[in-house]
Amino acid sequence: MIAVLKKLALGIALIVGSAAVLLYSDLGSRRGSAESSAKSGRPLRVAIVQQVSTSALDDGVTGALAALKERGYVPGGRMIVRQYNAQGDIGTANAIAKEVTSGDFDLIYSVSTISLQTIANANRFATPPRKHVFGTVSDPYAVGVGVSRENHLQHPPYMTGYGSLAPVEDAFQLARKLNPSLKRVGLVWDPAEANSVVTTKLARSVCEKMGITLVEANAESSTAITEATASVLARNVDAIWISPDLVASNGLDLIVSKARVARIPVFTSTPRQSISGTLFDLGANYAQIGHASGDLVANILDGRDPATVPVENFMPVTLQIDRTALKNLRDQWDLPADILSRANVIVDETGRHVTNVPLTTSGPTAAATPAPKPAGPK
Repeated sequence: MIAVLKKLALGIALIVGSAAVLLYSDLGSRRGSAESSAKSGRPLRVAIVQQVSTSALDDGVTGALAALKERGYVPGGRMIVRQYNAQGDIGTANAIAKEVTSGDFDLIYSVSTISLQTIANANRFATPPRKHVFGTVSDPYAVGVGVSRENHLQHPPYMTGYGSLAPVEDAFQLARKLNPSLKRVGLVWDPAEANSVVTTKLARSVCEKMGITLVEANAESSTAITEATASVLARNVDAIWISPDLVASNGLDLIVSKARVARIPVFTSTPRQSISGTLFDLGANYAQIGHASGDLVANILDGRDPATVPVENFMPVTLQIDRTALKNLRDQWDLPADILSRANVIVDETGRHVTNVPLTTSGPTAAATPAPKPAGPK
């Protein structure tokens, strides 16, 4: 009996040992897949993952693809791209994250804070973790993905990207300049979005300092936008601010239409490429953020180690002003000449006009972090 048990134990040990050797060998081959693919000429496989279709996120994807094309990575050429969109559903987002981190991808590019979180969480269980670049994220240091605010090189070695924290205080200061009597501002937001939590906390602090009451209502889905907007309007707000919140941004047209009936303006921190009826939009040029992220994706595909790339804040700020939104407002709002002279885009009765005013940079690390430039392989 003892002899039989010894033979059985020996057999199990041999099986376990053989399995470990095979797994280790496979790990090495998979880690070198991108490098070997580049050497062999096989197109590199890239997954692009976004949480929902909004103007900001779509611009981020478009900008990234443009940068990749400039660097020689063309879909169907040196690169095979598969795009995923969770359509705002967190269950779908988690399923996508599991698929791409277990699939045969050389790199994952995620767009939005939720996509960053779902990919980062799934990647922890991948063998090996997939290389991951993120963009169009408000504050990657605050969303539990292992990125240090104090040391920007401290992050998972397979992941890097750019944060783009909206210039919230600048937006409220501009609103106060256009209406010195501004006292109450409405906010519709989704508390389940980590990026919204970050910007809402920042807005509360700014409003407290400026003597403005921030009147909040929660909307965790598009169907809740109507009720939440009605809630803030019923509390006699002077304007509505839309933060970089995916639910509210998706419901922008509805919020603007309800505010127009109440004869108050809407201002946002999410500029878009179309006329939306907002009085002004002060925030990121998402196409440029996407372009910088696409350059970073190209660097990683070229062979740069993500572990060597610090996670910096990059916020190319654009100001869009719609002069037609001043019509029929309940209170007095003005657009001084010095404000109009700063605008990158001006909308009037004749249409949308892009000016020659250069973009500015804003954010906690903007002074130390100018617009990123492509870096060669390291």
